[in-house]
Amino acid sequence: MAKSLYETLGVPKNATADEVKKAYRSLARKWHPDKNPGDAAAEEKFKEIQGAYDILSDADKRKQYDMFGSGNGRMGGGGAGRPGGGAGPVITDFQFGDLGDIFGGLFGSGRGGRGGAAGAGAGARGQAQRGTRGNDVEVAVSLSFEDALHGAEVKIPVELETTCATCTGTGARPGTTPVICPECKGRGVKAESQGLFALSQPCGRCRGNGTVIESPCGHCHGTGREQRTKRYTVKIPAGVKDGTRIKLKEKGEAGYGNAPAGDLFVVTRVAESDLFERRGADLVVEVPITYPEAVLGATVEIPTPDGSRLSLKVAPGTEDGKLLRVRGHGAPQLAPATGKGDLLARLKIVVPVKPAKAEREAIEALAKAASYDPRERLFR
Repeated sequence: MAKSLYETLGVPKNATADEVKKAYRSLARKWHPDKNPGDAAAEEKFKEIQGAYDILSDADKRKQYDMFGSGNGRMGGGGAGRPGGGAGPVITDFQFGDLGDIFGGLFGSGRGGRGGAAGAGAGARGQAQRGTRGNDVEVAVSLSFEDALHGAEVKIPVELETTCATCTGTGARPGTTPVICPECKGRGVKAESQGLFALSQPCGRCRGNGTVIESPCGHCHGTGREQRTKRYTVKIPAGVKDGTRIKLKEKGEAGYGNAPAGDLFVVTRVAESDLFERRGADLVVEVPITYPEAVLGATVEIPTPDGSRLSLKVAPGTEDGKLLRVRGHGAPQLAPATGKGDLLARLKIVVPVKPAKAEREAIEALAKAASYDPRERLFR
């Protein structure tokens, strides 16, 4: 049984227009002939995806398809041949638009007009070059906890698919240029009859480019692309966290044709600190205190992320695990926020494992002098 157009794009029948468009863009990038040179199966797959999107992206065409389907090459009927007999809509002709209308911003929009003098003049004008935006690229950079808080400048090598330096991306041997495709006359598409309607499909000769290369570049073998390592110096802003993404616009892979390059995303991988725990822009530090300091109160020193020390007042009767907040001494906040987070001191009462003789005697005296039973409430 033939797949439905929805199955071709991998979307449910009730998919929104945006979901249809998103699915199409993903599949088209994967199966586009420029990405799969010489792969006949990929080219057929691309044509199938293109035909499905041609219908489902147009509200009227999609409505017609949902009502009548496309079984046996027909979309509708009339008179006695229609279930139930009586009057109803009759579709006598269904002409789909040029493939260039479908590509839009994905594969470029440059093409000649349809029919008559406009169609004939398309080849003479040479056609606007069709293009696809380059792929985005993601690389990871490792940072120390301190560099993440204070900011850093790092150099990153990135393996990219770029425009061939020998042919400047044309795919043609230096001194030659691509020529207008003799099959489609530079339009990049050919109309194919499908019963009562017609679909525009990518030209098999030029694979939708509108031009063919008679003398391929010896360096890139006609692809117009080459792998190259580029090195970028990236400024890491203060306050980045593990997983922060920094965007470098149009520093990704080169686009096809005259389309722009993709973007480069630098993802930070931040090492953990021995002292501080990150909570967004706040930092938590564990501060040990003695039992007497917890009971009687004290002033203790705590470290800060910039290496300085702060005095912190511990109130009498402080319990284990209490958090004390020191405002403005945490991590810098990333734009659009400003300022710094807070430093949170988590107090931890330290119990000596092997107390000295004097300590033991003092603790025993304290135990005898204790005037309360901390477990009394358990039996109320």
